[in-house]
Amino acid sequence: MSTVEICRLGPGDEDAVLAARVLFDEAPRPDATRRFLSEPTHHLLLASDDAGAPLGFVTGVETTHPDKGTEMFLYELSVDEGARRRGVGRSLVEALAVLARERGCYAMWVGTEPDNEAARRTYARAGGRETPAHLIVEWELGPP
Repeated sequence: MSTVEICRLGPGDEDAVLAARVLFDEAPRPDATRRFLSEPTHHLLLASDDAGAPLGFVTGVETTHPDKGTEMFLYELSVDEGARRRGVGRSLVEALAVLARERGCYAMWVGTEPDNEAARRTYARAGGRETPAHLIVEWELGPP
């Protein structure tokens, strides 16, 4: 694979997100994209090849608690199928960890399914360590 460039997107980069639509589960919504990129504690890092084609992204959200400080929640990682197993995902996760340190986060965490071997390998290669299983509780709050 040629070189991979990782760029941190922010306000005004909505078109770059919309152009990377293939990497998302659903088409990015312009209003949600604009809001996400405008939040100073929300981060979207986009990996592109040397021709500018999107290869993957990682999103992170800083969460702060009064008795814990701030940690980075790795919200989502996506790598184009043709770019998988080439270090793109690991590079994105490592770049988010660097950003988290720069932003003063004391930790970074992500949840994934136990049978998602690709994600688990990627996170381990990027320096993550698994902890005992946790239970996730969700609330369906209606349409966005």
